[in-house]
Amino acid sequence: MKLHELRDNDGATKSRKRIGRGAGSGTGKTGGRGIKGQKSRSGVAIKGYEGGQMPLYQRLPKRGFNKPNRKKFAVVNLGLIQKFITEGKLDAKSDINEDVLVASGLVRRKLDGVRVLAKGDFNAKVTLNVTGASKSAIEAVEKAGGSLSVTTATAAE
Repeated sequence: MKLHELRDNDGATKSRKRIGRGAGSGTGKTGGRGIKGQKSRSGVAIKGYEGGQMPLYQRLPKRGFNKPNRKKFAVVNLGLIQKFITEGKLDAKSDINEDVLVASGLVRRKLDGVRVLAKGDFNAKVTLNVTGASKSAIEAVEKAGGSLSVTTATAAE
């Protein structure tokens, strides 16, 4: 096969429907919109409109609240930290902070901080310094002989 012989598979591309280009085109005159009525006119938006009746989305009760300044934490489990230490991607001898976790590829981005949870087995003696941690994660790290310090008290449970 040569460069000039390359082409799409049959049926892979479909030409655009050209509306309103004469009676012979099949979509001339009314342009596939039928005859008369609101939907045949341009500038129509009637998806949630119920003819002046109170729309359903306004009639139903609203519950809950979305806090606009809510903090979003990157979550890391102890089992994953242990796996990265075992594979040599994290150094257990030096302090492990959020920047180190991002550099190793364990966390994609810090967001408002990194929060450590206790899922998985953990037995490495490390010094962790993160924004938040669950009580069980702190206990698991201390049980393994390491220490886990939380930088902001508001993020911890």
